[in-house]
Amino acid sequence: TSTTVALNSQQASGEKMTSTESEAPVASPTSTALMGPTSPPPEADQFKTEANSAFNLGHYDQAIDLYSKAINLYDKSAIYYANRSFAYLRTECFGYALSDASRAIALDQSYIKAYYRRASANMALGKFKLALTDFEQVHRRRPGDSDAKAKYTECKKIVQQKAFEKAIAYEEKRVSPCDEISQSLQSMTIEDSYDGPKLSEEGNKVTREFVTQLLDYYKKSKVLHRRYAYQILVDMKALLSAEATLVDVAVPEGTKFTICGDVHGQFFDLLNIFELNGLPSETNPYLFNGDFVDRGSFSVECIFTLFSLKLLYPKSFFLARGNHESEYMNKIYGFEGEVKAKYADKMVQLFREVFNLLPLVHLIDGRILVMHGGLFSSDDVTLEDIRKIDRNMDIPDSGPMSELLWSDPQDLPGRAPSKRGVAVQFGPDVTERFCKNNGLDYIVRSHEVKEKGYEVAHSGRCITVFSAPNYCDTMGNKGAYITLTGGKDLSPKFTSFDCVPHPTVRPMAYSSSLMQLFS
Repeated sequence: TSTTVALNSQQASGEKMTSTESEAPVASPTSTALMGPTSPPPEADQFKTEANSAFNLGHYDQAIDLYSKAINLYDKSAIYYANRSFAYLRTECFGYALSDASRAIALDQSYIKAYYRRASANMALGKFKLALTDFEQVHRRRPGDSDAKAKYTECKKIVQQKAFEKAIAYEEKRVSPCDEISQSLQSMTIEDSYDGPKLSEEGNKVTREFVTQLLDYYKKSKVLHRRYAYQILVDMKALLSAEATLVDVAVPEGTKFTICGDVHGQFFDLLNIFELNGLPSETNPYLFNGDFVDRGSFSVECIFTLFSLKLLYPKSFFLARGNHESEYMNKIYGFEGEVKAKYADKMVQLFREVFNLLPLVHLIDGRILVMHGGLFSSDDVTLEDIRKIDRNMDIPDSGPMSELLWSDPQDLPGRAPSKRGVAVQFGPDVTERFCKNNGLDYIVRSHEVKEKGYEVAHSGRCITVFSAPNYCDTMGNKGAYITLTGGKDLSPKFTSFDCVPHPTVRPMAYSSSLMQLFS
């Protein structure tokens, strides 16, 4: 089912387990980790007890709220902060988890679990050296703890591997994976048993017939032949290399234009969007606003569908980069594992190369700016500054490119450190100034699950759209997409939709064992 909502032009102007780190939050009020001149008041300890119960039931947001109430009554307990840190880890607010764990360590430097929490947060943020320092502390203090030893050993391997990769990168000239594979495409045999879609015989190009057959083939849980998959990636590299960091999009008067948010490997929900809103074409243009892959276990199907449509309709089908189109996120959240399972290690390298070339921002009729994450840590960033960003790299830890892909809006004015530990949170005043300074009606972004699949914030200046319903088969949210009609009035219209059934492959089926280090 789907629901459509229109927004007028004025409205439009997130105890008991087996190992040390994995234990449920601590319940004992007599721990030596309770610091300060007095013990916590009974009311604080009651909030903590209720929070522990909520945590064990998987109600992490409720647990965070209750731990916060305990901390408001008594802010000298390392346990309270470490427990809330664990809840933040479960909700993937890694920045908040890191802050709470550090606070717990400041209160009690002997409290082992706080080091675990901080290491976990740093692992989630890809800060492996910092994580290793804390895992070393845990391993040194508990040498007999097999879980601590395993995580210390795994983290140390990652640090050493990254150091090795950095060293050899200086020693050898990098060869483009796409260029390298293109030289051997013609020698790849297509077996007689292959009964799937084929690129055109003249030039190996994507056709409308190919796309239609590909969708049907994927519905049967079959895999596109590797020769055609590699060809699509090679062609995407060539196409995206010619695109700008900020793509200007013109919507002819009276023409419908659709903006979709995160898809996250939910292929059958992607098909449902096309069922509801029509297949993309030159007269039915789309923009998909990043995070095509990871989490959902049909990411390969999603990305080759979207890439095929981009090759078929390069001027009317648009793709923007999300924070999950990156090496580390793909390694952790399933896409790398899925590509290796369905194809080969080599293909992962091609995806990295192509993802680095995806545009970051789209400007619709000079009035609506669309990016995956959000705005900046400084007010002086202009559209011209965005145009000048050299995007051909993995996503950096900081700076305008990182903020475009990672930032989130907040209700309060001003800016705040990000709950994610990357980029910033920006308030309605920040959005208002950015829109006025750059002549924009409003911004559209994605990046966050919303109950109805969309959210209008900052007095209509900041709109979020998220297109993965019942995210990870657990969230119960609707998905949504936005439609605009070209002309003077570019007011957004929202269509919400429910999830549809999919084959019995669980989300995160291909995720990395590294998840165990911080999940």
